[in-house]
Amino acid sequence: MLYQDKLIEEYYTKYKIMKYLEKELDRAGLASIDIQRTPLVTRITLEVTNPARIIGRKGRLINELTDNIKKEFGIENPQISVIDVREPFLEPRMVAKRAAKYIEIGKKVRAVLHYMLREVIRAGALGAEIVAAGKIGAKGAKAKCLRVSAGYIPKAGEPVRLVRVAHLAANTKSGVIGVLVRIVPPGTVFPDRKVEAVTLPKVVEAAESVDKDARERQQVPRAPKR
Repeated sequence: MLYQDKLIEEYYTKYKIMKYLEKELDRAGLASIDIQRTPLVTRITLEVTNPARIIGRKGRLINELTDNIKKEFGIENPQISVIDVREPFLEPRMVAKRAAKYIEIGKKVRAVLHYMLREVIRAGALGAEIVAAGKIGAKGAKAKCLRVSAGYIPKAGEPVRLVRVAHLAANTKSGVIGVLVRIVPPGTVFPDRKVEAVTLPKVVEAAESVDKDARERQQVPRAPKR
């Protein structure tokens, strides 16, 4: 096998493993996956909001996951480590997933983007950009793109590698809406500039929580059936 073919196969295997883990660990609040292959082991690092759902009692679940990866993908010695995510709003995949969920249940897309951007910046991000593109609006409406951003987000050159990125899709009645999230985590140092404190636009700063209505519905008791 040529070196180029072997390299492509390795990246494709990593992609299949990542898709498998995303499906299996969705309820654990999966934030990110990092796969590093060495001559001796394949290290898989999972960042999740609920580590107990992966580890299980006495490590039973994580052992089952390791065995499945061995069998499904032919990985000889996978080693899985789990990291607890302390701040979900600094993880692009978590932000995109939450935004997609709110859009799917009928929340206004612009309100969702404003709320999510505000929470990301309040969590300490030096910059953030959230984009929603697709059939936004009533059924039959033309596709369009909504974008909100704050702080510094490099779009070209080496600094782009310092930006965390995730892209997910929201399936609505009018069609699919893609949600793209870019976040510059706190403490990031750029070689070409010093990032100033982020000032949110007034409309974003004043954004209401998009799950406010849901919380109120939970608090109001339902009338008894007659």
